[in-house]
Amino acid sequence: MNHRQLETFAAVMKSGTVSRAAELLGITQPAVSRTVAELERSIGFLLFDRVRNRIIPTPEAKLFYAQVEASFRGMDTLRAAAARIRDHGSGQLRVGSLSALGSSLVPKAVKRFREGHPDIGVTLMVLPSRDVRDGVASGQFDVGLAADEIDVSGVLHQPFVSPRVLCALPVGHALAERDVITPYDLRDLPFIAYVPEDRARQRLDLIFHQADVSPRIVVETIYAATVCALVAEGVGVGLVSPYAVAGIDPSRIVLKPFEPAVHSKSLLILPLDRPKSQLVRDFIDCLLASR
Repeated sequence: MNHRQLETFAAVMKSGTVSRAAELLGITQPAVSRTVAELERSIGFLLFDRVRNRIIPTPEAKLFYAQVEASFRGMDTLRAAAARIRDHGSGQLRVGSLSALGSSLVPKAVKRFREGHPDIGVTLMVLPSRDVRDGVASGQFDVGLAADEIDVSGVLHQPFVSPRVLCALPVGHALAERDVITPYDLRDLPFIAYVPEDRARQRLDLIFHQADVSPRIVVETIYAATVCALVAEGVGVGLVSPYAVAGIDPSRIVLKPFEPAVHSKSLLILPLDRPKSQLVRDFIDCLLASR
């Protein structure tokens, strides 16, 4: 029994005659009759009674045809699934992001992506950059966005965004009227810093050292959102990425340019040993368009 025999049998059942089945299949009537006979020998029972130049399906043929139709529907389902995978990849996209981008740029990209792929589910996890990197390397995430201090061994990586950081001040602060904030302006002020291993913190430390200024660090944290929250409470001042201030209350925080420029660099990372699916390619396009 093979697919050609089953297809021929189904055509005869649908059309009711050998001649019509031959037309549907684009073959000769003798070829149809021969193929049906081969199928009957293969399965061990008759499929049609021949009565006055007509063919009448046997009860066994009707039972068998129901199973053949079910198998064809299954094949159609498999073809449709294959087409979806070919065109869109799997039905789920898993994204890991550092906090600074996970509350602003990435949600915009997800919205853009969902407009083009309404049937695709998205999992977005906002984590420390090292955890994003580990998740991408292990296959937990399809796409990751992380700060540039991560260990990039075991992942594909490329620069993503490098925005110039801003100085965040509580509303009413003495420096809030300044056009630009410099390291000298921040001397002896309570300062909210990132943890020492943060690359932006290291760049800032160098700038303060070159200016011979030592900020009075009162809190260290890993999240820009936490810096903003602490500034809003009046705990101190800090430097934040412009992507990290989306949704902050402008009645509580003032943002000012900081000189010399400090950049908060992030990377787009992907699994090393997995080709990019079309879904991943489309989402990367959405990320790039949302910058």
